[in-house]
Amino acid sequence: MTSFIGPFAVSFGIALFVLIMQFMWLYIDEIAGKGVSIFIMLELIGYLSISTFPMALPIAILIASVMVMGNLSERYELSSMKFAGVPLIRIMRGLILWGAATAIFSYLCSDFIIPIANLEFKSRLTDIRRQKPALALEKGIFNEDFRQFVIRIGDKAPDGETISDVMIEDQTNAGRVKFSKIMADSGQMYTTDNRRFFVMNLFKGTQYNEPATQGDKQNTKYPFVRTNFRSWTKVWDMKEFEMVSTDKDRFAGNRSMLSMNQLRLNIDSLQRVIETGKQAVATDLLTNLKRKPFKPQTNRQDSINRALTLQQQLKKSIKVKTGLAGQKASDPKSGDPNLVEKPQLAVQVLDKPLDQYTSFDQTFRQEDRGKLLKEAHNRSRGGISSVETRSAQIENLRMEYIKTGYELYIKYSFALVCFIFLFIGAPMGAIIRKGGFGYPILVSIIFFVTFIMLTILCRKLAEGYLMTPFWAAMVPCMVLIPIGTYLTRKAVNDSEIFSTDRLDRMLRWLRLRFQKKKEPGVS
Repeated sequence: MTSFIGPFAVSFGIALFVLIMQFMWLYIDEIAGKGVSIFIMLELIGYLSISTFPMALPIAILIASVMVMGNLSERYELSSMKFAGVPLIRIMRGLILWGAATAIFSYLCSDFIIPIANLEFKSRLTDIRRQKPALALEKGIFNEDFRQFVIRIGDKAPDGETISDVMIEDQTNAGRVKFSKIMADSGQMYTTDNRRFFVMNLFKGTQYNEPATQGDKQNTKYPFVRTNFRSWTKVWDMKEFEMVSTDKDRFAGNRSMLSMNQLRLNIDSLQRVIETGKQAVATDLLTNLKRKPFKPQTNRQDSINRALTLQQQLKKSIKVKTGLAGQKASDPKSGDPNLVEKPQLAVQVLDKPLDQYTSFDQTFRQEDRGKLLKEAHNRSRGGISSVETRSAQIENLRMEYIKTGYELYIKYSFALVCFIFLFIGAPMGAIIRKGGFGYPILVSIIFFVTFIMLTILCRKLAEGYLMTPFWAAMVPCMVLIPIGTYLTRKAVNDSEIFSTDRLDRMLRWLRLRFQKKKEPGVS
């Protein structure tokens, strides 16, 4: 156990450093030039390092286990313990306990610590993004760091304070002043001791102002004002360059900033919303079909007569659905208001059976057909648009459901792989019988890259709806479990998968062959 702690700590530190640098390169352009203090940078790196724990821990377990068991096997200590009757699993007992503890720690980090670290990292990074770059007035460059002011310095002395050929354009009164500019031969600029204000003293200059016309006084002419001065002082508040804390509640609902219980609640909520959305598609279609249709202009008596004619023809055993909605109307012959239905759509008097008409619109009057077709076209377009909108919403919810589920189950996967890698690294170290950092790192890279490639592949399959989030997160572990079982069995039985001696002999032969070709006179 004690021989495992040292390599594990070194491997974990190296893996953590590599992963931090990998992520920091993504944000270096947004951080550079903002005048961020070293303490804020350390805070940002601290949050980022915590969020990379689930990836760094499996690498450390894999490298350390290969290194420790390889050292024992290379010095024949492992063989001596086996000859003494100590089985390999008993030798690995301390490593197994360490691997189980690491898996539990990874699970607890993913559930409790990492969501908080991700929230702090995101909010702090947003603060840096919103912060203005550090004030830097360079000669010959127009600087717009101060709001509504443009400053250009012709030359700057080595002391960083004495300046010359200064131009300042004031845009604070853009509505009332058309043109406002200050030109000075020399000056001095500095920041107060508490870095609260930036002061610029200008000497021997001129201020130009041209008032703008306002309102109904467009034809009024105002004088162009030019003011000479010996000394002019302008003070800017540096508060706009200070970092302002972002409200963390803005990012609290992000998937990577939720605990496992919160992710489960989100998954259940998304399931219910998706089911509700699917039901809403049918509801929208029914609502669109039940809209009050176009009602042609016709008098009440004509409607009654056409309804009676249609009713008589339908009684002749011609069972054809016409799709006409009706309302109750009174029968002029019987006087009973509940005997005859009054249709909303006016139809022409049918002089032949319905099955002899070539199209449905021929059952309506000629003057009503255009309006009815237009109404049907508008309804169909409205129904299609409603279905497409609802379908897009459901698609977005399904994708969010997949990503949320994957975010939940990948936490279990990274915790489980810490334990699985122990049964891959330790047997590989016993089999290859090589310690140090050479072969262990090579073997570890092969297996870890395999795991990462499987993770990315399964995630893409899940986002393509070819795999559920649970199986997408667990398949990489399930692929590694048989490999670990096979390697452990080979190591217990002292079986060699491959021998590095043959590889060493081949490399030695190639080296000697290459040296002979370099010697003069050797063909």
